[in-house]
Amino acid sequence: MTDDSKFRVLSLDGGGAKGFYTLGVLKELEGMTGAPLCEHFHLIYGTSTGAIIATLLCLGRSVDEILDHYRNHVVTIMARLWPWEKSAELAKLANTIFADHTVTDFKTRIGIVATRWREERPMIFKADVNQAFGTKGTFQPFFGASISDAVQASCSAFPFFSKKQVPISDGSTVTLIDGGYCANNPTLYALADATVSLKIEPDRIRVVSIGVGEYPAPRRMHKPSYWASKLPLADLLQKTMEVNTRSMDQLRMVLFKDIATVRVSNAYTQPDMATDMFEHDHRKLDVLWQRGRQSFSEHEAKLREFFLQVM
Repeated sequence: MTDDSKFRVLSLDGGGAKGFYTLGVLKELEGMTGAPLCEHFHLIYGTSTGAIIATLLCLGRSVDEILDHYRNHVVTIMARLWPWEKSAELAKLANTIFADHTVTDFKTRIGIVATRWREERPMIFKADVNQAFGTKGTFQPFFGASISDAVQASCSAFPFFSKKQVPISDGSTVTLIDGGYCANNPTLYALADATVSLKIEPDRIRVVSIGVGEYPAPRRMHKPSYWASKLPLADLLQKTMEVNTRSMDQLRMVLFKDIATVRVSNAYTQPDMATDMFEHDHRKLDVLWQRGRQSFSEHEAKLREFFLQVM
C-alpha cells in the first residue's frame, strides 16, 4: 500500500489525558494502512502524552496495546493530588513499559521533546545520528539517557508534576520539564529534521500532525487549601499549551507551506465536552477516544493519498 518515494512524518501533540483523542485518530489510521504505524512513517515526533504514544509506536506497538496502557494507568496518574505522587505513578508506569528496551529497539526514527528548566531551551531526544544538526562525532542516542527517563521528562508538566532529573552520557544531570513549554505541537521540529538534517526534498515529504482536540474549559469545583490556589495556574497552563500549539502550527504554515500536511484536531463547543489535560473520568475519556475516531473520517480521503501505492 505504501508509496516508498514519499518521506512520511507523524507528529503528535501534548495534552495529558486528552491523548485518548490522539489514539482514536491513530486507531483509524492504523486500520487504513493495515500494518503497525512504525512501518509507514519514517519519522515520528511526540511531546508529552504524544511522547508516550510516539515511543510505543516506534517500538512497534499497536494502537490497541497503547490504548490498554492509557485505560489502565491515565486515571490513576491524573487522579493523584500532589505533584510528586503524579510523577511517582508516571515513573512506575514508564519504568515498567520501557524497562526491557533500549534505543536500538526503535523500528523507525524518533524525536521526543522536553524542555531544559535552567537553560530555558528545548532538549530533543533522538536515536539516529543522521538527525543531528551538528557535533555528530560525539552524538549519543538519547544523550545516553534511558527511554523511560526521556519520556517522563517530556511529560513532566511542572508544577503539577515534579521536575525530572535525567542523568546523561557526559556524567552530568539535566533538569527537565514538559516539552509542551517549548513545542506542544512538535511538527516544526520534525520538519527541521527532515529538511535540514536528513536533507529530504520538500516535495517528497508528507506530514500527518495529530492534536488532542479543543474543548471548553471544565467547570472548577471549589477545592480546599492547596488546590484552591493552584486551579488558576492549571487554567493558565492549559491556555499556554493551547496558544503554543496554534502558534507553532501557524508558523509551520508560513515556513513550510509547500509541504503536504494533514492536521487533525477538531474543536468542540458543547458544554458536555468540557475537559482538560488532567481529566480522569473514564466516561469522558472514552468520549474523547470516539471523537478522535470520528475526526479521522473528515481527513480520510487526503490521508489515503499519502499512502497510496504507485502502480
